[in-house]
Amino acid sequence: MTDELRIVAVNGMLGYGYELASLEAGIAAKPHLIGCDSGSTDAGPYYLGSGNALVRTDQIYRDLKPALVAAVKNDIPFVVGSAGFAGAKPNLELALEVVHRICREEDLHFKLGVIPSDVEKKVVFDALAAGDIQPMPSAPCLTREDIEHSAHIVGQIGTEPYISAFEQGAQVVIAGRSCDTAIYAALPIWRGYDPGLALHMAKIMECGAQCGIPLAPNDCLMGTMRNDHFLVRPLAEYRVCTPESVAAHTMYEQGNPFLLYEPEGVVDTRDAEFTQLDRQTVRVAGSKYMPSEKLMIKLEGARRVGARAFTIAGARDRHVIANLDAIEEAVTAAVRRNLNAQAREEGYQLHFRHYGKDGVLGELEPSGVAPAEVGILIEAIAPTQALASYVLSLARSSYLHCPFTGRKATAGNLAFPFSPSDFEGGDVYEFSLYHLMRVKDQNALFPVEMETI
Repeated sequence: MTDELRIVAVNGMLGYGYELASLEAGIAAKPHLIGCDSGSTDAGPYYLGSGNALVRTDQIYRDLKPALVAAVKNDIPFVVGSAGFAGAKPNLELALEVVHRICREEDLHFKLGVIPSDVEKKVVFDALAAGDIQPMPSAPCLTREDIEHSAHIVGQIGTEPYISAFEQGAQVVIAGRSCDTAIYAALPIWRGYDPGLALHMAKIMECGAQCGIPLAPNDCLMGTMRNDHFLVRPLAEYRVCTPESVAAHTMYEQGNPFLLYEPEGVVDTRDAEFTQLDRQTVRVAGSKYMPSEKLMIKLEGARRVGARAFTIAGARDRHVIANLDAIEEAVTAAVRRNLNAQAREEGYQLHFRHYGKDGVLGELEPSGVAPAEVGILIEAIAPTQALASYVLSLARSSYLHCPFTGRKATAGNLAFPFSPSDFEGGDVYEFSLYHLMRVKDQNALFPVEMETI
């Protein structure tokens, strides 16, 4: 184990951009690893179900090229996790196409480790039958139908498959859906550093400079592992880390602000100390690692539920706003009456959201002063795009002219910002798996595929 191990996080999401000067500063520090997270479930199940990426391919290429070229030419290991956003096979293949394009353009040569994260349905069926699957909090119990109807199923890769890739000589690792921490914690754990400190530092680094001030997921961060502590600092001179900003990011996306749950164990940060070391740098010590008795891998799956059509409109009339619920009840009934029997039997969903009233919190919105203006989203979901668009058209026209108690005007109830007013949203997916699966061997579930570029 060396006295210290330096890691550069390119940014918080491949495709979000970063400052080239920050990357150059990181390279100048001679890091032992450059890494980047490339995925999330924050944007919902569509990207896993469809195999598409949240960011455009051009954005991935723009961010990946300078970092990959600098890493290879300076003989620095380079890691991308959750490639292509959702990490399923089509997502991973998209990212690999960009990697190969850059390699051809720049004549790069290295050993590439690819870690697919797709989990075969038979594996999940067998685990379900053996009682080795449990739902995440608020998720329903898993059924065979949930598994069967999933378009893609992935598991979150932990540190061990990354370590396996390093052991096999990979200089560049492109992985499917990953625990964000695994991207940055695998190398220091492999090199013998404390797992609690390594995983805690990785938790801070996975969003790039978002732990800094000004907050910036689209910039670089340096993490330095040492024997009994770690350091984090932004790589742009005008950004700083403070104990408060780093401690706050420790709690980011955590159900428990003091316990960080990972596949291999739990990091307890209750005794962690955050100290300002210099203008930019924060020192963190005291995090403790508690290994789990059972290795648990989070599964994510998505299934198609139909196609979407939607329209957006505004309402400024206080009488309309006061009668939104009554209008929408009448519109729902009118749509059902106007659909033919076959369309009704095929099934559809009709949803309304009021931005400015309860569009974000819904029923949890506290009562208060009535809004003067409301944005109304009308959404139809049906098995086919044609039926969804038909349902929406009926709902939109019914809403526009729907009478209500106390109405005096004969004009329309809605103001549309666009013409045409209706939009086709394409396929709609929902999460079918959001569960934990007991696993004996991560490397068997996520084998590394080696390739010489």
